[in-house]
Amino acid sequence: AIYLGECRTLGIEVQVPDVNRSLAEFAPDFTAGEGAIGTGGDSAGAITFGLAAVRNVGEALVALIVAEREAAGPFIDFYDFCQRVDPQVLNKRTLESLIKAGAFDSMGHARQGLFLAYEEIIDRTLERRREHDAGVMSLFATLEEQTEGQTTGFADTRLPITDAEFDKALRLAFEKEMLGLYISDHPLMGLEGSLSRLTDCTLAELRDYDPEAMAASGYDGGGIKIVGGVITELQRRYTKKGDLMATFVLEDLNASIETFVFPKTMADYGALLDDDAIVVVKARLDMRDERLKLVCMEVSRPELQSDGLRDLHISLPLGTLTDRSVHDLKRLLSEHPGHSPVLVHIGDKVFRLQSEFNVDSSRGLVGELRVLLGPNAILS
Repeated sequence: AIYLGECRTLGIEVQVPDVNRSLAEFAPDFTAGEGAIGTGGDSAGAITFGLAAVRNVGEALVALIVAEREAAGPFIDFYDFCQRVDPQVLNKRTLESLIKAGAFDSMGHARQGLFLAYEEIIDRTLERRREHDAGVMSLFATLEEQTEGQTTGFADTRLPITDAEFDKALRLAFEKEMLGLYISDHPLMGLEGSLSRLTDCTLAELRDYDPEAMAASGYDGGGIKIVGGVITELQRRYTKKGDLMATFVLEDLNASIETFVFPKTMADYGALLDDDAIVVVKARLDMRDERLKLVCMEVSRPELQSDGLRDLHISLPLGTLTDRSVHDLKRLLSEHPGHSPVLVHIGDKVFRLQSEFNVDSSRGLVGELRVLLGPNAILS
């Protein structure tokens, strides 16, 4: 989560695993750099998620996928994938994991639609491959392929794959289950500003909490903080006395912290605990074992409203920025602090400003920018 947060800040895209692009390990993909924004205006490229890091996908199977891709080119679609890869790869558990992780997204298949059809497609493909190896051809499949100009003997394996898609919450829950992280999106994306108004600090800031330094500065918070995030890895269990308690990992966009809910608090707030639920937690900080943990005291599930957070793009013709206008632009952005990153387009170069210049563009900033930069500036 920390590395993903840093990549988002730097404008480096981290892509879900892809059977047509990924290797076994995580790898840079500079061909994806167009449109990806890095510091200094340079193309940041992307990082492809390693296929071997997907749950239930081993390195041996990845090697078979990559070998076929390198030998005969990218896979056209899921049917082409099933017809070409070694039969060992057509393990339903493995392919279910790849589908949930988004490894076939680039082929244009919706995850839910593919999830509903993949088992029968695999069964039919394996049957046709066995028949093909034995010299047996289906009469109807052969006639159909002759009509379509094909000669592979796999026409009847092309069952329709619908465009149905999982809703965002379920899609991300499956992604988290398979990858251990939210990659393509995050339940908190676009809600950061709304959540921050209900909390004392982010989890990343809390991770750096130093009780002695805080006490020396006169802080008298008693080691209690209000933080927010998404519940992951929720586990309920019973104490030796038979009382119900829970543990979970509280995660935001940049960090995660283990959290304990003891029986008394569990009795009051246990009904609010669910995997992938967004919560605000009042918690006592526990520094035992030299590792920060949270002991939950109160839990709420707020109705967060999207702040409409999106990048602010400022497009300027070449030669329009002077030292004075740069100074005025920095001053104006600093007067509208918020959570939306600012990207400045100058000619064919794009510069992503440092996070200290993130803005709230909902309170008149756009109008002030138009006055400052003149009619040649394009704001979006």
